[in-house]
Amino acid sequence: MDGWMDGWMDGCVQPVYGAQHPPLDPRLRRTYPKDTKPKFNNIKTKKASSFHEFARSTNDAWDIDDEEDEEFLGTFNPAVSIPPGLHTTSSVQNQQHQAGDTESAVSHRLAPPTTEGPNLQDVQEEDTEYEQANGKVVKSSSDAHLNTSSVRSTLQKQQSLPVRPIIPLVARISDQNASGAPPMTVREKSRLDKFRQLLASPNTDLEELRKHSWSGIPREVRPITWRLLSGYLPANKERRELVLKRKREEYFRFIEQYYHSRTDEHYKDTYRQIHIDIPRTNPLIPLFQQPAVQEIFERILFIWAIRHPASGYVQGINDLVTPFFVVFLSEFVTEDMENFDVAALPLETQRNIEADSFWCMSKLLDGIQDNYTFAQPGIQNKVKALEELVSRIDEDIHNHFKRYEVEYLQFAFRWMNNLLMRELPLRCTIRLWDTYQAEAEGFSRFHLYVCAAFLIKWRKEILSMVDFQGLLMLLQNLPTIHWGNEEVGLLLAEAYRLKYMFADAPSHYKR
Repeated sequence: MDGWMDGWMDGCVQPVYGAQHPPLDPRLRRTYPKDTKPKFNNIKTKKASSFHEFARSTNDAWDIDDEEDEEFLGTFNPAVSIPPGLHTTSSVQNQQHQAGDTESAVSHRLAPPTTEGPNLQDVQEEDTEYEQANGKVVKSSSDAHLNTSSVRSTLQKQQSLPVRPIIPLVARISDQNASGAPPMTVREKSRLDKFRQLLASPNTDLEELRKHSWSGIPREVRPITWRLLSGYLPANKERRELVLKRKREEYFRFIEQYYHSRTDEHYKDTYRQIHIDIPRTNPLIPLFQQPAVQEIFERILFIWAIRHPASGYVQGINDLVTPFFVVFLSEFVTEDMENFDVAALPLETQRNIEADSFWCMSKLLDGIQDNYTFAQPGIQNKVKALEELVSRIDEDIHNHFKRYEVEYLQFAFRWMNNLLMRELPLRCTIRLWDTYQAEAEGFSRFHLYVCAAFLIKWRKEILSMVDFQGLLMLLQNLPTIHWGNEEVGLLLAEAYRLKYMFADAPSHYKR
């Protein structure tokens, strides 16, 4: 099986490169007394001589320094064998957060390519109070404290970094919650019934399913719909169980065949980087700090890396597992997913979630793999395309960046590398991916227009910043923590408008 893979196994060293954050002037990472802080207005940032040098010089927001790296790696032991049953029984204990629900609807700014218009699902966001401290958003003293040393350590590291503020723990990942959600409206029930009707037919009409999914997928049917839209499951209903069984078994054969090679000389650097990056994945959400979950992510990423030697593992790919994992976990958890003990699930359920997450992530990456091959040409092209597009749709912002010498690469690199996952709460990413999977080439082409709409969304704030440092700080820390379905629906509607205006009109796209 996979004979072509064996040839790669014998002599291929997997590259580990790329990063999630563009380089800033080193001076931006220092703390200055108020009266001695240098002026950044007239200072040019040093440009890398090549994109590969740029990628190698970038720093991740969760990077740890050399001393911390040594301390961290003191516990790293790649020789540890796979635990029996591919899971552990330990889990991170955290105090639960109370959250209230708010309800709002998306206004009809533009009719997207469906018969229903933009998403009108209820927005449910955390009703938690926040206060400002040293220019950063933190939880008020009345909120529950994080009580794990790993999360506390992450918070301490973040406080020393100007690149990203402390993000409060969001009490609900999903945009809907069975126990706390208001009663389903007549329209929502009608939409859910339509989805169930499509999914129950002997051969699901995928085009019709995409039309209905564009404006958001009901939580109850999101897992099966994502499997279908990603191409993981066939449209024929009778074949689905057989395909699921075969693909899940195939994934765990890969584990048996290749996972032990993580200790080999060829792959130890790849596995080491994965092992370091996993704790950085949503570090403030307890779910992702559980050993059982981190082991699942390590296996998924390592198997994907050795099966795709053209790119290997690149920082940023670890983020792309999380939406699939959360959506497939939601089939078995109806509330408080952030603190749910995954190790408490039956082993077979854990294995199914892991395998399905692997295959769906693989399907996604098949369409954007040039984002992660050597020198990441896909990201280079997308950043250039974003610059061209913004110069046409909002010349004021474009000229403002030029005036203060802000390069698009310095903020848009992460937007493309992580598909805006570092800019939006996870619940918003899940809603965004409903549309990406419904849209033709959603992750590769439509994402460009979403990024353009996202940038223009902050037009007022961008034009109010009159120095390089202020602009970079804003663009790397945009205030989206309270976003929900309404904001994402409006963002997607604007992105669709831009696509309609520019995608099929090349003469309008470039000067």
